[in-house]
Amino acid sequence: MTTSRSAQFEAIIRRTDRLIERGTSISASFTRWRLAIFLIGLVATITLYKLDWYSSGNFSLGLFLTLFLTVAAYHNRVETRIHRLRHWKHIKLTHQARIALDWSAIPPRPGEAPKSHPFAADLDLFGPHSLTHLLDTTVSDHGRERLQSWLLEQPAPPTHWHARQSLVKELTLRSLFRDRLALDAKLTGDQEINGKRLAAVAEHPISLPHLDTILVVQSLLALTTISLALATIFGLLPGYWMFSFAAYVVIYFMTDQGEELLEHAVGLHHETERLATVLSYIERYARRQNTALASTWATLIGGASPTLQLKRAARTLHAISIKAHPLVHLAVNALCPWDLWFLRQLIHTQHEIKQALPQWLNCLAEIEAASALATFAYLHPTYTWPTPLTLTGEQNGTSPSLQAGRLAHPLLSATTRVANDVHLAGLGSIHLITGSNMSGKSTFLRTIGINLCLAQAGGPVCARSFEWTWSRLACCIRVDDSLDAGLSFFYAEVKRLKTILDATRESTAPPTLFLIDEIFKGTNNRERLIGSQAYITTLSQGNGFGLVSTHDLELADLEPAVPRLINAHFQESVSNGALEFDYRLRPGPCPTTNALRIMELEGLPISRETHNQAQ
Repeated sequence: MTTSRSAQFEAIIRRTDRLIERGTSISASFTRWRLAIFLIGLVATITLYKLDWYSSGNFSLGLFLTLFLTVAAYHNRVETRIHRLRHWKHIKLTHQARIALDWSAIPPRPGEAPKSHPFAADLDLFGPHSLTHLLDTTVSDHGRERLQSWLLEQPAPPTHWHARQSLVKELTLRSLFRDRLALDAKLTGDQEINGKRLAAVAEHPISLPHLDTILVVQSLLALTTISLALATIFGLLPGYWMFSFAAYVVIYFMTDQGEELLEHAVGLHHETERLATVLSYIERYARRQNTALASTWATLIGGASPTLQLKRAARTLHAISIKAHPLVHLAVNALCPWDLWFLRQLIHTQHEIKQALPQWLNCLAEIEAASALATFAYLHPTYTWPTPLTLTGEQNGTSPSLQAGRLAHPLLSATTRVANDVHLAGLGSIHLITGSNMSGKSTFLRTIGINLCLAQAGGPVCARSFEWTWSRLACCIRVDDSLDAGLSFFYAEVKRLKTILDATRESTAPPTLFLIDEIFKGTNNRERLIGSQAYITTLSQGNGFGLVSTHDLELADLEPAVPRLINAHFQESVSNGALEFDYRLRPGPCPTTNALRIMELEGLPISRETHNQAQ
């Protein structure tokens, strides 16, 4: 089905290319026609005037000018459509890149893993070639942050999660809505919509004492100045206008808001217009009753329409932006109290949208984040929708669990990734994963973690089936030392493991699903074995379940001592003098090791006697 989806995009791109080619040809024809009309009209009009046929010359000028403007208008429409088609093609090409994991063709997104987060860095949620790099199709800063929060803040309350997944599922079937939303946002600007700046302007208090009175006085002075100036021009009065104009100028400089208005308004009308365009598009679709989108819109915004208010705000901010052009600004304000009038309008706009703007941005963020997950689901139709299980206790109901069939890593290509089944059930359940170097232990842990993260965010998972109970995810997979904090690798690992252990001691919170890779790898063999045995035993007694990987085959002997510990392993085979890995999870402890074999294959000196003993 994924191949079928790629073929569908290829057909759309070919059709779009044909339309662009046809439009370019039509545009070239319009260019020639415009030039021909201009030259013919110029020659005809000048000739008629030269012959003293002024009436015919005027008629020719009007005719050819009308014809030129009409052709120019149609030419502009063709160019606009070509521009839209090019953006449309780019959206489809990006979809293709997301399917093929062609990272260079997927636009990067800002964001980095929060420090000390229990799983963000371990699961590659941020940065190049990450989950957010693959998922993020949002068009505003609020939407991007909402999607990130869904991935980072888990688990969500079940009622919120069910509403979220309903919206994601509905938007999955509405690919035109999702792509048109991205297209409309892109056509209004390349950068994401900066909702924070809009909110800052709405919340920043701007006031001028006695503004209405000053505005009336300035309006009367401006009208008086214009009247007296006209009277002076026609010789009816001497230059009395200078006195009223002087009073007008004095009051203007006394009430000038200067840099404050400039800082808030210049350029902001573009952001306001973009937000109005995007919300207007969503609002048209939200009018359909009995849909998750309509329910989300009504819940977050209510019955008010933001479009008209935002367009009025955009006009006001656009008018204030004249301050960016000093000469024009002074000329306009010399004729009328432009700044004062639109300062009054800005204050009114602030009062009008101050309370509603956070709701509008919140609604946009919710729909954008759901749309990103819906696009991910649409591009991967073989992925499954996860099913949450209700946790009701160990004895008489569902115990903490994660059951997945054919689970694979969504950031690996479909041609190379290997799927495995996962069966975790019950508090204290621990799968101890042993295996050789490069056999797939770390990737397997990340596969479980990133799919659980997707499931609890409301999206589909890369699996044939996926059922789980709400869990707090905690990982110790990617640990780095810190020169700034003065932490060695081992001490950083210990602190991370202590955080996981503390999480399993919170009995009132949802159970912790822990994923620990190469436990205590930062110390010597003897102390690692002693520490690992004690840690795993204690971990099995807390409010959690999960997986621990290790190179220490001796830890497999814990299975009789820890009731819910299950051994599993990955292994390799040797073919034609080279190691081969199938990345299949098998029951029981690993029967082989490969460290010395890898050293030997890379040309490092290995004692033959030692090698034989290891084998």
